[in-house]
This record gives sequence, C-alpha cells and structure tokens, in this order.
Amino acid sequence: MGKASDRIGRTPSGLAPAARVAPVLGRALDESYPLEVRQRVTLLTVARACANACFRFAPPFLATIAAGQHVTLDRIGMALGITELAGLFSPITARVGDRMQRRTALSLGLAIVGLATISAASSTNLVWFTLSIMVMAQSKAMFDLGLGAWISDRVNFERRGRVMALTETAWAVGLLLGVTAMGLVTAASNWRVGYVLGAVSVLGLAAAVRALLPVDTAAIAHARQSAARTGRMPRDGWVLIGGVFCLMFATQCLFVTFGSWLKDHFGFTDTGVSIVVFGLGFGELLASLASARFVDHWGKERSTIIGVGVMVPSALVLAVGHGHLLPGLVGLVLAIGAFEFAVVCVFPITTEMIAGAPARGIALAFTFGTLGRATASFTATRLYTRHGMMWPA
Repeated sequence: MGKASDRIGRTPSGLAPAARVAPVLGRALDESYPLEVRQRVTLLTVARACANACFRFAPPFLATIAAGQHVTLDRIGMALGITELAGLFSPITARVGDRMQRRTALSLGLAIVGLATISAASSTNLVWFTLSIMVMAQSKAMFDLGLGAWISDRVNFERRGRVMALTETAWAVGLLLGVTAMGLVTAASNWRVGYVLGAVSVLGLAAAVRALLPVDTAAIAHARQSAARTGRMPRDGWVLIGGVFCLMFATQCLFVTFGSWLKDHFGFTDTGVSIVVFGLGFGELLASLASARFVDHWGKERSTIIGVGVMVPSALVLAVGHGHLLPGLVGLVLAIGAFEFAVVCVFPITTEMIAGAPARGIALAFTFGTLGRATASFTATRLYTRHGMMWPA
C-alpha cells in the first residue's frame, strides 16, 4: 500500500502494467514474484509459442512436405534427423548468448527463427530445406536458453518451477494454435504459405520483445559474469541428462510418424491431421498447466517420475491398438500429454545442474534432448516405413 514499487508504471486508469500487459499469465504469479517477471511473462510466452509453431510444423505434415519436395518419407525423416543435430551446438549458443544482454539474445533468436522459416518456405530442394530447419532450430535454442536464463536471473530455484511451467505452455500453445493454424492454411493453399504465416508472426514478436523488454540491471550483469567462473557439472547431473535424452527420443518417435499413420491407415487429409494436432496441443496445454500448479508443491523430481509413469503405458496402448483409430488416438494423446508434464517438470532442475550458470545447464539438456530427437527421427520413420506404427510406438 503506497510503496513506490506499487506506483511504478501505473496508468491513468490506475492499472499496474502487470494487470494490463499480462492479463492471464501475470496474474498466475503473486506479488512475491518480481514485477518485471509478472509484466513480461505473457509477451515472452507468446513469442516462444510462435517460434515453437514454426519449429513444430514439419513433423505432423512430413508427408505433405515430402510430396512437395518430391522425396520419400524416410528421406525427409533422415533430413529432419540431421536438422536436430544442430542442437549439439547448444552449449556454444549458450556461451554466445551469455555474453549478450538477455533482451538482445531473445530478440535476435526470434528474428533469425523468422528468417529461417521464410527460407524453409522458399526452399526448392531437400538440402536447402534441411539447412533452413537447422538454422531455425539453433536460433530457437538461443531464444529458449535466453528465456530460461532470464527467469533464473530473477526467480529463486524454490519458486522457479511455476514460472518456467507457465512459459512452457508455449510448447503446447505452439502446437494447439500455431501448428493448427499453419496446417489449416496448408490445407487451403500449400505448406509454403503455412510457413510464411509463422514467419510473419515471429518477426513481429521479435520487434515487440526488443522494444518492450528492459535491459538487464547492473546486479544481474555482475552475476552473469561470475557464472563464467563456475565449475563442472556433478556426476548425478549426467544421469538427469540421460533421462532427458530418453524422454525426447520417445516422444519424437510418435511425432514424426503419427501424421503418416493417420493418412495411410485411416485416410486423413491435412485438415484431419490439423484437427488431431489441435487435440494434441490441447492435451499438452492441460499438462503444462497441471505442471505449473503442482511441480513446486509435489517436488520437481517426483513430478517428472509421475509423468513418465503415465507416458509408458499410454504408448503401449498405441502400439497394441494402432490398427483401430479410437484406442490409437487415446494412447497418442495421453502419451504426448504425459511427456509434456514430465519435461516441463524436469527443465527447472537443469537450471541448477551447474551452480550459477543456468543457461549452461539448460544447454546441455537441450543438446542431449536434441540428440534423442535426431536419433528418433532417423529410427522411427524407417521403422514406420518398413513395419508400420507398432514399432515406433
């Protein structure tokens, strides 16, 4: 009541920016969280959702893109696996990003995502498309790492899970709204126009982040310089990294094959696949919100184990029931939702793997998660082409 911090930035109508700029996500955080976090969490989450939509567009529509590039499904699956390997450079990206203002790293990452998306839309051969997706993946990593570090700079570990879970809803929203919209545009025109829609959105948000995000304070900049002198990751951190690899491998096996499965076995069109994508995105969103609600209360490790415990039997339901649409879809939605819950819970732990260097911990998780997705992209598309949906599931 009456504090200077309460009066900062009040509008003539008496509304603080947190209430005006972040009507949904900002209100999920009480006043014990920094005002800057409450004000900007919605903007950054929306920006991340649009970047995720561009990145996640290819797997559900892999068959459509393959036809447009005049290549087979397993060839474009191999190309997608190669693009995932770009994530192996995440530790380098983290070091580069740590030398920048967080605002610069976030806006630059978004801008390059938008340009790479335009390049993918313009590609006339598989090599060009592959290189475009590689640049998109690495520039999105710059944004994601910068966002995780931005949160870690401002929120202590005990309460960090809630904020990170809120921003992780962008993964689900990117699929639920972004990829669905891009898919419907694809159904009405072609996949290149779908990519253009995503690119325009991301470039606009890059400009908004640059304009609206404050520069880092001197105290935060000093803490970041101190992080450069931190030690190595403890041994149990590598166990956690191995778990991230397995999680990403498992879910990518489903993502790169379910669109082809629906088209080949049940005659789905791009519009039909878009509807399924919407359902998956809705399931992911519920899982992310559940994580935001429970992760700090249940504990981050326990919450991750619960998610994995639901994912495994759900994938088995898909493997056994893949010949029937309803049980197959139920297994798919539950497996993807459980994965989302688990991975949202595990990422706050990675910010503490290397004391004082959250971006480096997240970068290592991204690197091995990317390696898991790359391995699955190679393996799952080939298994699907030769043996059907049971083996990828």
